[in-house]
Amino acid sequence: MLDIPAQIKRQQIFFWSGKTHKVSFRIEALQKLKRAIIANEQEICAALAEDLGKPELEAVISEIALVTREIDFICSHLRRWVKPRRVRTSLLNFPARGSVRCEPLGVALIIGPWNYPFQLLLSPLVGAMAAGNCALLKPSELTTRTTEVVGRIIAETFAPEYVSVMQGGPEVAQALLEEHFDIIFFTGSTRVGRLVTQAAARHLTPVILELGGKSPAIVDADADLAMAARRIVWGKFFNAGQTCVAPDYLLVHDTVKQELLDRMTARIAECYGPDPQQSPDYARIVNQAHFDRLAAYLADGTIVAGGSLDRDTRYLAPTILDGVAWQSPVMQEEIFGPILPVISFNDHDDALELISRHPTPLALYYFSRDADKQRRFMTAGAFGGGCVNDTIIHLTEHHLPFGGVGSSGQGRYHGKASFEAFSHVKSVLERGTWLDPPLRYPPYAGKLKLLKTLFKWF
Repeated sequence: MLDIPAQIKRQQIFFWSGKTHKVSFRIEALQKLKRAIIANEQEICAALAEDLGKPELEAVISEIALVTREIDFICSHLRRWVKPRRVRTSLLNFPARGSVRCEPLGVALIIGPWNYPFQLLLSPLVGAMAAGNCALLKPSELTTRTTEVVGRIIAETFAPEYVSVMQGGPEVAQALLEEHFDIIFFTGSTRVGRLVTQAAARHLTPVILELGGKSPAIVDADADLAMAARRIVWGKFFNAGQTCVAPDYLLVHDTVKQELLDRMTARIAECYGPDPQQSPDYARIVNQAHFDRLAAYLADGTIVAGGSLDRDTRYLAPTILDGVAWQSPVMQEEIFGPILPVISFNDHDDALELISRHPTPLALYYFSRDADKQRRFMTAGAFGGGCVNDTIIHLTEHHLPFGGVGSSGQGRYHGKASFEAFSHVKSVLERGTWLDPPLRYPPYAGKLKLLKTLFKWF
């Protein structure tokens, strides 16, 4: 393992040199990263297939393309974002000129997860680089092949004093968290997010947390059921359900429940064939510990579809689980796998109340044709983000900041939000020198009444 304090010091010295502050340097570095990703696309896909059984199409669209498109988007706007933004000033400070400037923070620590081990490590890196920072990356130890590929790409593309990768297990992450960074970006579980926050608090380091939670998909009586079945099945079983914004459970109106379940069961067969284990388009569970945890949930309800498993290959079929109670273990924590519990409702207030029983979800998906109902579900409760009549695709939109709220996370990134997340917003007031009223200076005798009068106007 590298000498962590020494490596951080090297990055701090490089940051203090001012090279990363130059917009031309940032854009050139981002484009260099994009070229490296494209050149290594096949090896990245092969690594993801080895670690997660991830189909090539899923690897390209959810891991590689999201990063390269983010680079393109940011590079096309960065010169405008870094310009100081003029703001109005009040007569109280006349003559004056105000501006807001986004400046880099310094050295960023980025801790990535295992479910999207390439994209969820590199996408925050794009934001850190765009804002002018140096970065130290800690990838997941569970996806060893992808971690090796990322480490090689970064080492071949950038000098270690600018961007570097620190590989290893929890002991490495713990050692990193003992050090003083200028910002920490963590993607992972709520439990570990709390530990990261506690460690950062010792140094008063700002933290961005991208966590998870039990994200509901709600299908109302007037929904387009064929479309809902297609989009829920896709969003839930993409990457074998190992997606932080995947629908975690299904709330469906009593009157359409059976029809929706029939359509979803048929849709699973259309997507993955009669035996999904033989499908080239279906991923695997990351390791046997997670497999065992998921397999235990199958006893919490009646299996409507799927339910087959193979521990040796970490295969768990796309599964729909009916007859689930709110008190069941499957409803007590984020599933993070290809199991979809189903609970019915017949009253909208009841549905919203049921959702509120869980900690604030990272996402919420509502299916209905009624615009008034759509507005109600999108505004009635707190959640990180979501979709009307679709699932998970909101995170692909560069113009929409992505992040959680409450126990599902804090902070936002993607697009301009990534640039802002890794920046310090500095306010500057430039005063003129040709006018300097004596009212604010001592002695104060006889000035209070006049100042009160002036403040009413200014």
